[in-house]
Amino acid sequence: MLCFRPQMVAQKRQKRLIQKLTRVGKGAEEAQQDGIYQLSRMMCPDDANIVGNVHGGTILKMIEEAGCIIGTRHCNTQNEDRCVAALVRVEKTEFLYPMFIGEVAHVSADITYASKHSVEVQVKVVAENILTGTKKLTNKAALWYVPVSLQNVDKIMEVPALKYDSPEQEEEGKKRYEAQKMERLETKERNEEVLPSVPNPEQHSVGFSQSSLIHLVGPSDCTLHDFVHGGVTMKLMDEVAGIVAVRHCNTNVVTASVDAINFHRKIKKGCVVTVTGRMTFTSNKSMEIEVFVDASPLLEPEKAKYRAVSAFFTFISLDKYNRPQPVPPLKIDGEEEQKRFEEAKARYLQNKAKRLAQKEAKQ
Repeated sequence: MLCFRPQMVAQKRQKRLIQKLTRVGKGAEEAQQDGIYQLSRMMCPDDANIVGNVHGGTILKMIEEAGCIIGTRHCNTQNEDRCVAALVRVEKTEFLYPMFIGEVAHVSADITYASKHSVEVQVKVVAENILTGTKKLTNKAALWYVPVSLQNVDKIMEVPALKYDSPEQEEEGKKRYEAQKMERLETKERNEEVLPSVPNPEQHSVGFSQSSLIHLVGPSDCTLHDFVHGGVTMKLMDEVAGIVAVRHCNTNVVTASVDAINFHRKIKKGCVVTVTGRMTFTSNKSMEIEVFVDASPLLEPEKAKYRAVSAFFTFISLDKYNRPQPVPPLKIDGEEEQKRFEEAKARYLQNKAKRLAQKEAKQ
């Protein structure tokens, strides 16, 4: 009778998995050319809502998957401990056009900057109608990863140097690195307790649409380290934000953008995560939803629940012709809700000014 040590089996499994991530074979050469990694997948009914719009969370998960693969490959090009790229931040992500069932999503990822301990990956998503051959750019995103050792999850590895086309390109990347580093330092964990649901809340109030989702983290959600994939977390967050938006508008809704997502702490396999969303602001045709993820170890009750991730999602309401339509005004109750509303309004006006400036610069 043959006996296998569980630790040896786990180590062999990890070795095979990391070899898959870092090996560039014939198929991978077709998918990764000139340093750009590409993946493609047809959108199926289970990727979309009831009217055929692909969930923003599905797209976010594909974006993170592409970023993780190219980041891991780059960080394993030197002969040191093997590592996996761990997501720490997603910059503001724009949803330029909706994607539909039957279209093919082409996701391309490119490493655009490398510091000593982190890499910036810029990702673009193009939707292709394979019946007509037409293509459209649907998403743009920038993600930041750090290489984590397979031998020691608390050890951050050094990133191999990146070759730049010009000194100006490197300098621009450094500016982006310093800017996101400063924002991460300024962004503190939001330790507010989630308010309990109000009995019989008034329609279009914060309490009326506030929603939560509880999820037990399993093996299929996790990386080689048994920590949750960033894409899995973002998909859950988008799902909850969508429920909040639908409850407020009672219409079809789509993700318009996601403000910077900050991953404060890791979430380990076996944790129970509570993903909560609440409306913070409405303009004429958009609404901002604050989403945060709290985690608690299921088998370690002595460990307290902690805030793991936080972000702001923007949704728009669509009519039956998939055209934006007015959003019911948010009814505010109390100083805290008013404060969150004013802060969200400031973000909305700032983003609007940026869009106008970019539009004028192109003209």
